[in-house]
Amino acid sequence: MASSPSILLTAATLAALLAIGSCATELTFTVGKGSSANSLALVTNVAISEVEVKEKGASDWTELKESPTNTWTLDSKAALKGPFSVRFAVKNAGYRVVDDVIPAEFKTGSVYKSGIKI
Repeated sequence: MASSPSILLTAATLAALLAIGSCATELTFTVGKGSSANSLALVTNVAISEVEVKEKGASDWTELKESPTNTWTLDSKAALKGPFSVRFAVKNAGYRVVDDVIPAEFKTGSVYKSGIKI
């Protein structure tokens, strides 16, 4: 049978892990200035290392270019077709995908939640 100190240590460790896990921030995408029918700028509230989008009906992902602090841009000669799925890389945590997170009728300044905590 486990002793009281080991039970208390286990309980304290679990409480600390839960507290750390609950401090994670949900990743959001804000449509940045300069976004239009042919361009998309996404500003993230959390640092991520890569961002790609897939337009509605597309079979391939398109990489966005990193601009100043947490801003990712895509410029296209053709009109973009939403909704957009977003694939991003989290340092030391791999890739994540959020389907149809940016709607077809996005507006500059709109914030879209990913549902993923980082």
